[in-house]
Amino acid sequence: MALKQHTSITERFRQQYENAKDYLIPFVEERFAVNSDMKVLEIGAAEGGVLKAFIDKGCWTMGVDLSPFRIDTAKEVMAEEVAAGQIYLEAVNVYDDDFREKWGGQFDLIVLKDTIEHIPEQEKFIPYIKQFLKPEGVIFFGFPPWRMPYGGHQQICRTSKLLSKLPWFHLLPKGLYKRILIAGGEGERVVEELMDIKATGINLGRFERIVRKSGLRIRHRRLFLINPIYKYKFGLKVRTQLPLLGDIPFLRDFVTTCGWYLVERK
Repeated sequence: MALKQHTSITERFRQQYENAKDYLIPFVEERFAVNSDMKVLEIGAAEGGVLKAFIDKGCWTMGVDLSPFRIDTAKEVMAEEVAAGQIYLEAVNVYDDDFREKWGGQFDLIVLKDTIEHIPEQEKFIPYIKQFLKPEGVIFFGFPPWRMPYGGHQQICRTSKLLSKLPWFHLLPKGLYKRILIAGGEGERVVEELMDIKATGINLGRFERIVRKSGLRIRHRRLFLINPIYKYKFGLKVRTQLPLLGDIPFLRDFVTTCGWYLVERK
């Protein structure tokens, strides 16, 4: 069955906020100072919990998402912050001409937390978004590698408890994977979402190659054996990846539950 955070807006917001406050911002601050003069953009902002942690640091924030429902939800959850002018929320496609012309070169930090693995054509998208940075700005990426045990996001399965906990089966051929989801009783919407993720999932090596080809370089990287968000979802202790495993291409994707990167212009 679906986990609580998949059905509770309040719980999702809390987990987003606490994870950003306790882990994401400290990771960024190891290489890039976060202060009250900063403008922060989150792409795929969902309920806005990540940005709330930056608001607490005094930053001006902007959250965008393709889903009007999620932006409307964020506006309700963060009504006080919206009224105070601490955050601007908009349902928009960042490829829109108006968005590009208005916000190009405006941000000190761009955040994509559990987002890049949902975006098609990452080879086009990653170099595209650097135009929204100020000259010395940085981008944070955090995502689960495709080949990790739950890289297919199968935990969102709502009907089959077995499938929601079955590791690595998202790596099966597309047709077989879809038939198993349908046989497990998953509805059309969930099946479609999981198949979309299968089409856009990204591994660590491919991500790093795209970064290099995009005129960007990695300022800071951390791979996790136990994803920080698992502390809030499952009560697990956060663990970074073993250095040896983290340095072995391909193999590391199977045992790394998330990769965090801070990238900048070359």
